[in-house]
Amino acid sequence: MIEKCLIEHCAPTLASLKAANLFNACCEEGENIDLQISRWNQLMNPKGVKLLALRSRGNRSLVYVYREKQLAQNLNRPGVARFLEKYGYENTEPEQCLALLKKRFEASEDFPHEIGIFLDYPLGDVIGFIQNGGQNYKCSGCWKVYCNECEALKMFQKYHKCREVYRNLWAKGRSVLQLTVAA
Repeated sequence: MIEKCLIEHCAPTLASLKAANLFNACCEEGENIDLQISRWNQLMNPKGVKLLALRSRGNRSLVYVYREKQLAQNLNRPGVARFLEKYGYENTEPEQCLALLKKRFEASEDFPHEIGIFLDYPLGDVIGFIQNGGQNYKCSGCWKVYCNECEALKMFQKYHKCREVYRNLWAKGRSVLQLTVAA
């Protein structure tokens, strides 16, 4: 189950084109998502990829798949620390930031709007989304774009092509592990 979700929703992260992706995992009766995440972490961590359940409700979990080194770079981009400070983040250390993000997810039914930073969205677009309440965007794809439309459209196309290639290779028998770029 997780393997298909990784291919469908996380190919750009597996290919090291993007710092992170999210997907909803739904477990069958008797399955343990935490155990599955632990097993996948054993396989993926040596390649620089980690999985974290940000929120679990019943048999559903919101799984965050990320590359810690890329996330650390994103958290240290200009303006990001000041932006995150408004939401209670005391520093830009990935582990501490993810712990607070997880608490914020668990405390609310909504998505904390700063999630865009953790998903490798441009800061200007995250701020634009918040200021505009998700309205008045220039275009949308993987996220709603408020700033550099041309650059975003190129990224959307790159991510789409990556997903297509990964789906095809996976369908032909390549494993997620084989398709994950080591970093």
